[in-house]
Amino acid sequence: MGGIALLPSLIDTSARLTGDALIRSFVSGLDSFTLLAIPLFMFSGNVMMRGKLSNKLFDITAYFVGNKRGGYPSAVVLTCLFFGAISGSGAATVAAVGAMSIPLLMELGYERGFATSIVTVSGGLGVIIPPSVLFVAYASYTDASVSDLFMAGIIPGFLIAICMIVYIWFYCRRKGEDREKLMQNYRSLRAKGLWALIKDGFWALLTPIIILGSIYSGIATPTEAAAISVLYSFIVCIFIYKTIKLKDIGGILVETVKTYAPLLFILMCATGFSRVMTLMSIPQALSSAFLSAFTNQYVVEFMLLLVLLLIGCIFDGIPAIVIFTPLLLPIAQSVGMNIIHFGVVVTVALAIGQVTPPMGVNLFVGSRIGEVPILTLAKKSIPLLLAFLFAALLILLIPQISLWLI
Repeated sequence: MGGIALLPSLIDTSARLTGDALIRSFVSGLDSFTLLAIPLFMFSGNVMMRGKLSNKLFDITAYFVGNKRGGYPSAVVLTCLFFGAISGSGAATVAAVGAMSIPLLMELGYERGFATSIVTVSGGLGVIIPPSVLFVAYASYTDASVSDLFMAGIIPGFLIAICMIVYIWFYCRRKGEDREKLMQNYRSLRAKGLWALIKDGFWALLTPIIILGSIYSGIATPTEAAAISVLYSFIVCIFIYKTIKLKDIGGILVETVKTYAPLLFILMCATGFSRVMTLMSIPQALSSAFLSAFTNQYVVEFMLLLVLLLIGCIFDGIPAIVIFTPLLLPIAQSVGMNIIHFGVVVTVALAIGQVTPPMGVNLFVGSRIGEVPILTLAKKSIPLLLAFLFAALLILLIPQISLWLI
């Protein structure tokens, strides 16, 4: 990608962006205060994942829905929803919730593939519910507000979770459940008492309130809120819950760097590639060609969603946003799509891409944790992905689902 960005200046010495200027743009494109939020959210998410905050969130959600049909699988979806508000990452959500919930669901009589597919697909909620690293990336390369994007992701995230829970209810009704085992586990959970569970999980539940509250109260920018989340995760996991030790921080930091450093190089090259495309007026040409082929607004929006779903299959989320947002945003705006609404649609589509081969990162994480072959897991995930896609269509066609809270 970096090489392709350099080609115009190598072929034509009179190109508007010279090789020297392009290389400088590689570096300057990363000099972004907003982008700094991404590694910070990754770091705090890894701390909280190692600190096993997902266990406490699961107990609280299972307390309310565990006795219902499909209650425990539904509790996994809700746990992913709330853990996404802590980590901001789909893969971290799958890893944290899956390590705890897959063995439990299997112990309660659910099939391994079904249990793993729930966590794998629900992990996509981690990049839709704020704070989301994809929203941060989208805001960095558009004029969108990170705060507005965070707020816009709340209702779509809950809508997707509800659609998946409806499917789980029908699945459990058709396949049946071991109600005796389920109720035995549920009674032991109820015996602890709601107050005890909330007291134990209070600091975990407080995390999204602190992060989002600091942003919307004007106390901190999203990047500063990400730094606050790092400090808060240390305090909670080391000193309050004592689930990690100070000596573990070095390993968590190395793990975060290993995840972010390759992404940093991709962002660098993608930024240069995007700037060359813009200077060559490719977004305008693509927009004209697209709109000449499709004139109806709803057809254009549907085709944009289809393109984004295909992009999500072969690109990771953040590079996909950096490369394709400058190309597709003019098309979306030409048919009247709000920049915030389009950002939510992009994020939801790429969240689906996290569970579709060949680049579905959630598939790889879920396959490893659940010990299910990737292709088998992909097939098991199809019904839940269809529920996810149904919600995506509603989000696309009804802008107020995203814009109502702004």
